[in-house]
Amino acid sequence: MPAGSIEKMKYAFQYGADACYLGLKDFSLRALRKGELIDETNLKSAVELANSLNKKVYCTFNIFAYDDDIKNLEEKVDIIKEASPHAFIISDFGVYRIIKKNFPNIDIHISTQTNILNSETVKFWRDMGASRVILARELSFKQIEKIRKEVPDIEIEMFVHGAQCMAYSGRCLLSDYMTEGKRKANLGNCAQACRWSYKLLEETRPDEPYEIIENDKGTHIMSTKDLCLVKYIKDLKDIGIDSFKVEGRTKSLYYVSAVAKTYRKVIDGKWDFDFAFSELKKAGNRGYTEGFFLGDNNSSSYSYDISKGLAGADFLGVFLGKISDSEYKILIKNKICLNDEIEIITPNFEVVAKVVKILHEKKGEVDVANTNDEVVIEFNCKDWQWIKEAEYALARTLGIKE
Repeated sequence: MPAGSIEKMKYAFQYGADACYLGLKDFSLRALRKGELIDETNLKSAVELANSLNKKVYCTFNIFAYDDDIKNLEEKVDIIKEASPHAFIISDFGVYRIIKKNFPNIDIHISTQTNILNSETVKFWRDMGASRVILARELSFKQIEKIRKEVPDIEIEMFVHGAQCMAYSGRCLLSDYMTEGKRKANLGNCAQACRWSYKLLEETRPDEPYEIIENDKGTHIMSTKDLCLVKYIKDLKDIGIDSFKVEGRTKSLYYVSAVAKTYRKVIDGKWDFDFAFSELKKAGNRGYTEGFFLGDNNSSSYSYDISKGLAGADFLGVFLGKISDSEYKILIKNKICLNDEIEIITPNFEVVAKVVKILHEKKGEVDVANTNDEVVIEFNCKDWQWIKEAEYALARTLGIKE
């Protein structure tokens, strides 16, 4: 699972991830701006947390590196050595050389950014000393199966869920061009220009823009739907895929938790596809597609009507502490009203609960808890087993909004 911050990493582990990948801010393809970001000052504590839970941390160095970036990396070698992550995810040959020289005993995983599409490329990286390759998203199941059979002596990881790029394996320059070089996609600062709505100009009528209409839903002509291969997890396990990867270091705490839980339950054989897919629809998405996986990627893989991921359920709050068995301090993420029925989720439980009391520290009892309020809420529900995992409980709306 992705770890865009220390907090998200904690929840990802609790909700079922075996490992998290994270990126130091100068070397990652995600330039994050919120939360307890992971950098050289807390990388060691992130790895120590993972070790305490018998989990793993993979440190991502997948920017398109310039000489200044290489110099910066060399200056941080001692800090990274002290942290000792479990593996590095790398795409650049220069970065690979530095990591191999300075960290001979730490595993190297080859990023999807390297466009790994065939068995010979996998063999090349195996012979170079990599322990794992992350395949390109542009492969079909049959192609993946063939690669696995051809090269059985290296670990294979693949993306099974999350946002996709309209460019081949993410190699896009749209953001660089549209922002005049201020938001360079391959240095971790993509403006997501492919998600914008476009219009067409006829050169003799510059003041008369025409919408570009692919169909009756809009003009987001390059915005891809999100990948979702939850239906095929058993098939991928059966052919020997070693690791399933989810995109989303900029996604919410709720997204990371809900998606981690769903794939954990499917991998362990505890949830069937229909239930799992309904749970994934409650997390942010632009509509789901199998992409290239079935070998017939087409226009249905694009989200022409929306560019922003919308969740089928609203994220309502994070549980901060227990007051009594029925009362909990909660940080509100979206409005909660007295007498609302909500769903509480934990790593192993989902339960419907009714809000029977809201206590605001300054206002006393209130009928509404608003975004960013910290309140105490009393619940009434039929099943209280979830309270054994209340430390990592989250609240969301009931049902699925289409």
